[in-house]
Amino acid sequence: MSGLIGKKIGMTNIFAEDGKILPCTVVQAGPCTVTQVRTKNHDGYDALQLGFNEKSEKSTNKSELGHYKKSGAMPMKKLVEFKGFENDYKLGDKITVEYFNVGEYVDVTGTSKGKGFQGVVKRHGFAGVGQATHGQHNRLRAPGSIGAASYPARVFKGMRMAGQMGNKKVTVQNLQVLKVVPEKNLLLLKGCVPGHKNSIILIRK
Repeated sequence: MSGLIGKKIGMTNIFAEDGKILPCTVVQAGPCTVTQVRTKNHDGYDALQLGFNEKSEKSTNKSELGHYKKSGAMPMKKLVEFKGFENDYKLGDKITVEYFNVGEYVDVTGTSKGKGFQGVVKRHGFAGVGQATHGQHNRLRAPGSIGAASYPARVFKGMRMAGQMGNKKVTVQNLQVLKVVPEKNLLLLKGCVPGHKNSIILIRK
């Protein structure tokens, strides 16, 4: 799937033609620079390596600098390969938000917000004990039993228990492009996008 690297700006809403309010996420998509072109003859597959979010040469090592000089691009903070580009792009070409069209559907991949160590009520939606009577002094949000007795004498893998929540790679599919703002490299996508503000995301179509 082809696409662009972007950054989540925040959420807003717009009015549709029928007067309905549509919640949407504002995303900066590109501009992305082509830093490497993979070909079937040389690499065994066709793909484009795109760079996003420039950084200074001071914070780039020499091997990376040599890689960027081939394409004439500034050092980038994020590099991602995309397959499926139909046009013949060359090293140093810029791909902007105009690659997307209003009305089409895209998939967005990002890292979800980290929520730290959470209990079973928040992490898995457990209801808890429910009643505070019959000796249930401090068990309202407890997980309850996690296994049997002497057999199997262990806890099965995948048991829903307390633990780290969030901070995982998440893909949300079929988000409609409501608006494209080329002068500011912005996309308005219907619905929610994973991650916090200013987090790096991948937008594929």
